[in-house]
Amino acid sequence: MSSPLLPALLMAGIMAQFADKLALDTITLAATQGGASPRLVGLLVAAQSAAWLIVSLPAGVVADRIAPRSLILLGGALMVVGALAGAGLLAAGETGGWLAISTFVAAAGPVVIALSVFVMLPRMVDIAALPRANGRLELGRACFSLAAPLIAGWAVARGIGALGLLLCALAGLMVLAAAARLPRERPAMPPRQPLHRAIAEGGAFVARHPYLRPIALCAIGWNIAFFAFLAIVTPYAARILLLSPETIGLASSVYGAGLIAGALSGAALIARLPTGFLLVFGPASSLLGAGLLAFAPAQWGWPALALAFFLFGFGPILWSIVQTSLRQAVTPQILLGRVSATLTTATFGMRPLGALAGGLAGEWLGLQMAMWLPVTLFALSTLAILASGMPALKTMPAGELRLQAAE
Repeated sequence: MSSPLLPALLMAGIMAQFADKLALDTITLAATQGGASPRLVGLLVAAQSAAWLIVSLPAGVVADRIAPRSLILLGGALMVVGALAGAGLLAAGETGGWLAISTFVAAAGPVVIALSVFVMLPRMVDIAALPRANGRLELGRACFSLAAPLIAGWAVARGIGALGLLLCALAGLMVLAAAARLPRERPAMPPRQPLHRAIAEGGAFVARHPYLRPIALCAIGWNIAFFAFLAIVTPYAARILLLSPETIGLASSVYGAGLIAGALSGAALIARLPTGFLLVFGPASSLLGAGLLAFAPAQWGWPALALAFFLFGFGPILWSIVQTSLRQAVTPQILLGRVSATLTTATFGMRPLGALAGGLAGEWLGLQMAMWLPVTLFALSTLAILASGMPALKTMPAGELRLQAAE
């Protein structure tokens, strides 16, 4: 059974993730086309992703205390302000520090929106329906992720990269419209605690939980790897593979195709395959994609790049649907915001480190050698799941672990 307001909640989450992806594609392509060094491209990616590291934990505490609708409205406003400022800077040819700051502001919006959607979704659907609801959310995100790099590549190739960020601002307005339809109800108030203790309580729950701990470790490794890859891949494709911005955008859009394929097949695969297998398959498919690109000769440039992006989309979206539903199923309602913030920090907060590491590796080691950095990191991410008891998990756990872990 689901709430009639579920579509509005899903729309807010989908639009926020679309804007986050479109902004990332736009700034990396615009900076590269403007002659930026790999280090500067890495810095811009780090600035965009730093919001997930800095904002997530305090926002998770707030999400357990106030109406999620209020946080979604705040997130939409941040998206509009940051994206409009960034569009103005790109139109003026600015790809330095001010663009990084505006990108951080815009990215803070999807952070608080993602936390709010995670907290509100279990109130709108039954636990058994969580994989389907999360699959719908991921499917919408996947469809727009397919479009984002195409839009960014087309706009940057024509010298109007600011258009990409203007569309991000429009997505923020759509978030505001969707949030206006959501209920104003506040969550049950947890005991009042200082901020640092409230954050620590969520972190401690994750650290001692037999399912959430390996998920967090895997997420840390995967996101460092993926954003090291993103910091390297655009300069690598342009300067080593000699691909045009539009061709790079086309290859990158195959990531969205992988997301769509994974989201469409997710419900069937989750019902038929062991949960543990899907949790291993996500990071392992990314390792395969990065390894193939690192080994591929230059003349296979576009196909190898497209295949890598497809694998980065297909396997990890299945992993995301499974682990998100698992987290919602085993976490007490009173801790949902803080547990989500802890996992969000692990999932997204490592992005700046990965982006900076990738940018520096590209500058110090050369782009070809630097491609082996994400390969190594994806291997560590896969090992984090393999070394745990997660591969033996056959089905999605029921709510009893929520009660046991809360005791």
